[in-house]
Amino acid sequence: MAGEGVKLLGYWASPFALRVRSALKLKGIEYEYQEEDLGNKSPLLLQGNPVYKKVPVLLHNGKSISESLVILEYIDEVWKHNPLLPEDPYERARSRFWAKFVDEKCVPALVGVITKVGEELEKSAREAREHLKTLESGLDGKRCFGGTKIGFADVAIAWIAYWVRMEQEAFKIQLIDQQNMPLLAAWIDYVLEDPVMKEFMPPYDKLVKHTRDLREKLTAVVSN
Repeated sequence: MAGEGVKLLGYWASPFALRVRSALKLKGIEYEYQEEDLGNKSPLLLQGNPVYKKVPVLLHNGKSISESLVILEYIDEVWKHNPLLPEDPYERARSRFWAKFVDEKCVPALVGVITKVGEELEKSAREAREHLKTLESGLDGKRCFGGTKIGFADVAIAWIAYWVRMEQEAFKIQLIDQQNMPLLAAWIDYVLEDPVMKEFMPPYDKLVKHTRDLREKLTAVVSN
């Protein structure tokens, strides 16, 4: 389907930009993609998101939309086919709730795993495990957060789940496993094996190295 002048500004290692890429793919929307150098942000990025100056930014017919969850809702409202949000109002509210929960609770704890050391690292890992266990309850026995198929919440959460796997590998720390969170672990396996999601997965080894390098830089700043 034609994208009607759609352009996405993103970054290969941004789970938030990958949310939008996978949503556009699921909706069958054609678009132009521009990879950003976050150390030297383009004028288009700074103009498109003057408040936060971050990716992702969606440009549609000369207008810019920022913040990944806002972009997902915009995409779903503009292009009605292949809906991401459920039709039922209650289920729509639940999808929004769990997507917001991940951003407000899980993401800060997972960032802490990257930026903290010693006891603070253990605290962040413990918080991450607690929040991920709470997240598991959102599946409510279903295959996906959206019910029987990948939807809004699944797209929003899947890329965070990918980072969970990566952090476990990069820092040799246990955040999720089959025994303690069997439903969430099964969901991660299912959603990350989806062909659309796999298409945009960053190279795993490259991402692990990128995150280790980022941790070294950030912890060096803190220790100084």
